[in-house]
Amino acid sequence: MEILQTTDLVKTYGEGDTCVHALRGVNFTVDKGEFVAIVGTSGSGKSTLLHMLGGLDNPTSGTVTIDGKELGNMKDEERTIFRRRKIGFVFQSFNLVPVLSVYENIVLPVELDGGKVDASYVEEIIHTLGLDEKVNAYPNQLSGGQQQRVAIARALAAAPAIILADEPTGNLDSKTSQDVLGLLKVIGERFGQTIVMITHNEEIAQMADRIIRIEDGQIA
Repeated sequence: MEILQTTDLVKTYGEGDTCVHALRGVNFTVDKGEFVAIVGTSGSGKSTLLHMLGGLDNPTSGTVTIDGKELGNMKDEERTIFRRRKIGFVFQSFNLVPVLSVYENIVLPVELDGGKVDASYVEEIIHTLGLDEKVNAYPNQLSGGQQQRVAIARALAAAPAIILADEPTGNLDSKTSQDVLGLLKVIGERFGQTIVMITHNEEIAQMADRIIRIEDGQIA
């Protein structure tokens, strides 16, 4: 079953002589439960693509469909709600709220949406990611690897249709990167979670089920 589909996705910036073609007709699909790595060098269009997939920016033309819903057909408020409920984000910079505890950071998206926290599900995520002893700690009391695990737990808390990870190991050393990616893979398998990861790191990408390469805004 397809969770994600892009059709003839184009993104340009500027006009005339200054026009930049960031994406040039990108087509691919991702099935439910798949762990896909999108690999490309700096300037290849992979970050632009992630912004399109996450509904953070609008394509110049073409469509992005997630869980049967086309993002371009939604009004801004509708898309914001859809993003909060259906798309989990893991960023390079963790983006944890410093004044909230680990547990409060994890359940924050669910509470912001006015939803009821599934305590047993959240506890299982926390246990799987090895954060049991850190639930009352604050971000500044954690290592980089632990902070990224909290970010992964937060992305999972609302049981989204898909998780988008943008260079999730970019601020971590190589051993911690392997550990975090191993946990991300375990999480995907354990919870049947679909994961799309953007990375420039070939070694990290090898841990995914499938690799999609992007060059000059096109699928290679």
